[in-house]
Amino acid sequence: MNITSFLLYCCIVTFTPGPTNIVILSTVHNFGTKKAIEYSYGATIAFGLLLGISAVLNTVLIAVIPKILIVMQIIGTFYMLYLAYQIYKMDVSESAEIRTATFISGFLMQFVNPKVVLFTMTVIPSFVMPYYTTPPALAVFATLITIIGFCAFVTWVLFGAMFKEFLQKYQKTVNVIMALFLVYSAIMASGVVELIKR
Repeated sequence: MNITSFLLYCCIVTFTPGPTNIVILSTVHNFGTKKAIEYSYGATIAFGLLLGISAVLNTVLIAVIPKILIVMQIIGTFYMLYLAYQIYKMDVSESAEIRTATFISGFLMQFVNPKVVLFTMTVIPSFVMPYYTTPPALAVFATLITIIGFCAFVTWVLFGAMFKEFLQKYQKTVNVIMALFLVYSAIMASGVVELIKR
């Protein structure tokens, strides 16, 4: 398992601006740090739950249809390349509208956030399951990814406006670097490197 590309992928997807992170940023500005932390707790629990669902679903699918792992790796690779493109052309200057800033809204947001749903459904089969398939190993990786996600949410809370200003000032440079890291992660997850080595 290429732990570097795995960690890069997890950090890039969770730390870069997306619906949840932008709402957290808006919550800090409009309602303060306490409300943003409450929202983040809800988002983190839902994030971990989605990872658990992914691990269970993919374990069942692999047991029933062993070749599904290759299909999920391909889907995961294309999704990472799509994310790289989206990050490359992203505009973080628009602030997200916020109606509520509660634990429940943070929790529910994850289930309607396509970035999170696709990430949680592809990260485990793309990076973890080719090497680890036992329930304890999958639980460890799901927990690790959840912790990374929580750290990302807290980062957006702590840095608030300062983080947003930095991204706006160096937006293109940051986006290009993040996009390149994602392309690297996609190549490593695809299994192409292992095929070339054979």
